Amino acid sequence: MIFRETALSGAFVIDLERHTDARGFFARSFCRDEFAAHGLVTAWAQSNVSFNARRGTVRGMHWQVEPEVEVKLVRCTAGALYDVVVDLRPDSPSLGRFVGAELSAHNRRMLYVPAGFAHGFVTLSDETEVFYEMSHPHAPDAARGFRFDDPRIEIDWPEPCAMISDRDGGYPDLPDDLSQLLAGTGGAAS
Repeated sequence: MIFRETALSGAFVIDLERHTDARGFFARSFCRDEFAAHGLVTAWAQSNVSFNARRGTVRGMHWQVEPEVEVKLVRCTAGALYDVVVDLRPDSPSLGRFVGAELSAHNRRMLYVPAGFAHGFVTLSDETEVFYEMSHPHAPDAARGFRFDDPRIEIDWPEPCAMISDRDGGYPDLPDDLSQLLAGTGGAAS
């Protein structure tokens, strides 16, 4: 695997290191030792699949608060999406900044979402499927979110929103003081 840390410390884009021959290729998509060598989580508590029928489907922006903060490892297994993370760590120099990466079935790229980050995506094609691992099971009482088009963050979505859930569409903008988001006092509960 090829690990590239993004502009947000702790968030990684991970590409497969392919070993090819006449049959196709072989690559590892997870190795406990390699993840540990980069200081990343190596144990997953829950795996999820998100199927999205339409291009322009937005899911996010989501995170969980203490003590159920979560790490995610996100991969697109069909179609394509633009995956976004926003740093919500109160002591981070990049607090409130975002990075995005195109994940697709073709590029087989993954995005490692550290604890303390909000996560969301927009699909770039119909019939997009997303597979992701979570370090902590979903905890509805700890789930939070903010509006995907929050003017404070100014995420440059490459696809307009064509579909969004009532919950995600109803999230508020982030508060002026981002320092308490992970403690659960900011953002909207699910």
